[in-house]
Amino acid sequence: MDGKPIDTERAAAPADRPEAEASAPIAAAGPSAAPGSEVTPADDPLLADIIAALKTVYDPEIPSDIYELGLIYSVDVDDDRNVAISMTLTAPGCPVAGEMPKWVENAVNAVPGVANTTVTMTFDPPWDMSRMSDEARLALNMF
Repeated sequence: MDGKPIDTERAAAPADRPEAEASAPIAAAGPSAAPGSEVTPADDPLLADIIAALKTVYDPEIPSDIYELGLIYSVDVDDDRNVAISMTLTAPGCPVAGEMPKWVENAVNAVPGVANTTVTMTFDPPWDMSRMSDEARLALNMF
């Protein structure tokens, strides 16, 4: 994937959800990232597999996966297929704050072709419900 950042907001948001484009940008920004160089799951099968792996990780208190909840802020895959993930939690005091990054790391490391995964927790910007996909809103009856 040539070290291109992946804009998980664009990858997760349906085209008919304009508020996704209006929310805070979450694409990984690195020295090798050129503006407009974001990759979508349709562009790269490895990214599709990584997203599928992320969708197997659930917050135990919320019946929706962390990807659809909008907890994944960015996914960056370098030329050596090392994956860097920036994520958050619904609240800083989440009871699984110490465990969830390891769950994410294990899920993504299980994807064939991934060399290594590093998960970084951040609370900037803070998570809010506008980051949730329509699928998560439906699962949580939040329409």
